[in-house]
Amino acid sequence: MLFEFDADQRLLADTVREVVARQCTSALIRDIVDKGADPGPLWQTYVGLGWTELTEPDSAVELGIVCEELGRATDPTPFLATVSQFAPLAPEVACNQAGAAVYSGVTAAHDGTDWRLRGTARYVLDGDRAERFAVVTDAGVFVVDAGSVRARRTPVFDPVLHVAEVTFDDVAAAESARRVVDVAAARERALTAMALHTVGACRRILDLSLEHVRNRKQFGVAIGSFQAVQHKAADMYIAIERARALGYFAALCLAADDPRRALAASMAKAAAGECQSSVFRNGVQLFGGMGFTWENDLQFAIKRAKAGELMLGGAAAHRAAVVDHYRALEGNRAAHL
Repeated sequence: MLFEFDADQRLLADTVREVVARQCTSALIRDIVDKGADPGPLWQTYVGLGWTELTEPDSAVELGIVCEELGRATDPTPFLATVSQFAPLAPEVACNQAGAAVYSGVTAAHDGTDWRLRGTARYVLDGDRAERFAVVTDAGVFVVDAGSVRARRTPVFDPVLHVAEVTFDDVAAAESARRVVDVAAARERALTAMALHTVGACRRILDLSLEHVRNRKQFGVAIGSFQAVQHKAADMYIAIERARALGYFAALCLAADDPRRALAASMAKAAAGECQSSVFRNGVQLFGGMGFTWENDLQFAIKRAKAGELMLGGAAAHRAAVVDHYRALEGNRAAHL
């Protein structure tokens, strides 16, 4: 594996950063929250630039680059749900329309003619504005149009994030809508993208905190000159770099179809969750508690980082998955002795 970005990947990272800095500004985020502004034009920009085409497993690193930068900008579009969650479950469907993934809560039964989907899925990312759903059931993955389901947005602490409760009330799905998909592999891609998205939000917290401690003065000097402040900033940086390294290692495993990819994805998600905990705490403290106020842009980043920890399983759940993996390996070794 090559553990450094190549020239094309560096160019992609620079391009995404420039586009997002120009078009996904904090002013836009505030307009969306305060005035109900439409993020549709920004979504169409992503589509036009080809970012929604990063759906193949071998483009996992490139997808991670985009997801990290969008996490840093508190992206208000359905990109994360569509490209990292819906697309792996429906690989043959183009992602120029918003999609969402339903991983649990829905059952499928065959009535002799069609399949019938029943159940309610909670906390579906972008479920209220998706145009299509990829629904995981014991009978396979079904792709259905949003018009056949009932979706209700659920209020969450991140005011930009769309999370919904989606109800499938005897929804008819033809056999042609059913797909046999490696759901575990799809979930690994979703975990890795979510981990890097969370890392991006944490980077934003660090950037804003460093800017603040350089400008905020106490006793006639910048508070960034105080050793205690420097230690907190250093702890934040180390946590971010660790989580970022594990995130891109997981992306490399996915791109190379490495057998460690499931373990790497859980390690990346656990590290991202631990990272946000440390960065959240230290970032708010360095701001003197002002990070919670509406006037401060830090609030958007800390809310997105916390949401990233809670979605698709938190750090504790994925640490347990890592432990289970190694216990299984030890059991296999013992069985062969």
